[in-house]
Amino acid sequence: MTDRLWSWLPEIIGAGINLVALCLLLARSNVRPERRALRVLRWLLAGWTAAGLAMTPLVASRWWPRSAALEWLRGSAPLAATGYLAVRVAWRLRQRATRWDPGRRAFLQYVAGGAALAPVAVAGFGIVVERLRLQSVEVELPVPGLPAELEGLRIVQLTDIHLGPFLSERELARAVAMANEFRPHLIAVTGDLITGRRGPLEACLRELSRLRAEACIVGCHGNHEIYAGIEEKATVLGRRAGIAFLRGQNVVLRFGGARLNVAGVDYQRRGVPYLRGAGRLVEKDAVNLLLSHNPDVFLVAARLGFQAVISGHTHGGQVSAEIFGHSLNVARLWTPFVYGLYRTQTCSLFVSRGIGTVGAPIRLGAPPEVVCLRLRRAPAGQDRAV
Repeated sequence: MTDRLWSWLPEIIGAGINLVALCLLLARSNVRPERRALRVLRWLLAGWTAAGLAMTPLVASRWWPRSAALEWLRGSAPLAATGYLAVRVAWRLRQRATRWDPGRRAFLQYVAGGAALAPVAVAGFGIVVERLRLQSVEVELPVPGLPAELEGLRIVQLTDIHLGPFLSERELARAVAMANEFRPHLIAVTGDLITGRRGPLEACLRELSRLRAEACIVGCHGNHEIYAGIEEKATVLGRRAGIAFLRGQNVVLRFGGARLNVAGVDYQRRGVPYLRGAGRLVEKDAVNLLLSHNPDVFLVAARLGFQAVISGHTHGGQVSAEIFGHSLNVARLWTPFVYGLYRTQTCSLFVSRGIGTVGAPIRLGAPPEVVCLRLRRAPAGQDRAV
């Protein structure tokens, strides 16, 4: 249960924002008769916020009708509530400005105007631009002891797709085309194909069936496959689509005289020992690569003998801000492995920002991506600790 609460943290935060905004919207306020339009707008916003609060996954996601419009109403309610709170603060600042001298009053009114407009502009950019700014990214993944035959091997990763109202089949088809352009040796799909129980799993796998790789296409399941109860179904349908979802399994691939052992595990829950029994998946005289949706397993995987781990889950924070050289986002509340490359002396981890969104249809400072990982031999003596 603790793990599920952490995974639902964006929805919990959104519900809290909705609740605060709803209380303020329903509070009595003096509105002059000539401003009745503002009163009507306030009540419409109250209804929007109340609907978003009632439709959070923690409350009623299994019972409201399946509808893209309702999903957008629910997902955008916290953003609307945040905008309202900003306008409320700005209005209070403006009222205070009337008591001050003209110079200070003008300054504070400018501040109030900026405080009201900034959240609206930023949210609009995150929804309309950043959420759809899919990037094609190449990363060198250093692997200790990598044989010459595996040098430059291309592994394309797609993760956190969350196909549904916030990510269309057309947008997923674009991601698939990007992946194929890399002409990968191997493709790894690392979990969260859809978001909830009524997600379009068949449509997602239909698009993914267009992926092409020289060796094979493999994957692992994420936490949303568990929440949706589709792990077995996704495995069977994935096999028909040409994707081998590895559930505590491994496959050994040969490239020349070198062997690449690819292992995969189901989503590793918080609060229980990570990678229990996964040591048996490690192959001697091979480079061992682990697919795990949850990046928290990294240090355990290194101790078990894996040389590389590929993960997702965090969305790169989804909404992330750089302040004084540090990334601030919700994902940092539960993991130190939010985005990018992490290394120990014996193992490397890459965490992708993924493709889709969850909770709210917005990305800021964490654009979606399709990643091509090129294996490189880690130079001796240059490994660094996490």
